[in-house]
Amino acid sequence: MPGTLYLIPNTLGATEALSHVIPEQVQATTASLDYFVAENAKTARAFLKLVGAAHPLRKTLQEIQIAELNVNTPAQALAGLLAPLLAGRDAGLVSEAGVPAVADPGADLVRLAHQHGIPVRPLVGPSSLLLAVMASGLNGQSFAFNGYLPTDAAQRTKRIQDLEKRSRAEKQTQLFIETPYRNAAMLEALVAACQPGTLICVATDLSLPSETIRTMTGAKWKSQLADGKVPDFHKKPTVFLLLGQ
Repeated sequence: MPGTLYLIPNTLGATEALSHVIPEQVQATTASLDYFVAENAKTARAFLKLVGAAHPLRKTLQEIQIAELNVNTPAQALAGLLAPLLAGRDAGLVSEAGVPAVADPGADLVRLAHQHGIPVRPLVGPSSLLLAVMASGLNGQSFAFNGYLPTDAAQRTKRIQDLEKRSRAEKQTQLFIETPYRNAAMLEALVAACQPGTLICVATDLSLPSETIRTMTGAKWKSQLADGKVPDFHKKPTVFLLLGQ
């Protein structure tokens, strides 16, 4: 029989109190595994070190096998990553941050696991996207995640306006993310492109001590920025949300 592919949530940033965001049972399951597929091996080892502080690892960090799966991994390499599971070995899929397979290259591996009849078990943990929706005050009944928007200014503006139009027509919250060092440029683009009454939420460092979440109209954000009141989000993971009114 094949092994089980566990989808293991990671923290959303460095934390000493792992139990605040990763349940004890999830930590115990993680500690019981000796084969992982991770977006980044170094980050995965750091996470396992935190887990090991509370739950003895099955093997030492040096003995645990970690195979990398990221945006540069060719599709033909996925079968090799699943080979240990087809041989009966359990494995854990770990993202760089948050839950695997959501805004994460692990989704392709999960799909292939289903095709091969490998059991897939998602484990409970933090998702920045859901935390942002929860705390935004925007529509949590209908929402869509759009990944990264175009970096070209003109294309980005058009994309924002298209999302705003869809949001208004369908009463649907639109979510997207940005490379952390471009957060300020993204907020400025949102304020410039959106209607004054559109609600915009900026959710930064979710689940961390430095967490900040603010929802205001485009007009209010414009006033804040004009007064030099820029959120403290430079180089910090941030989720942006909008809801057209």
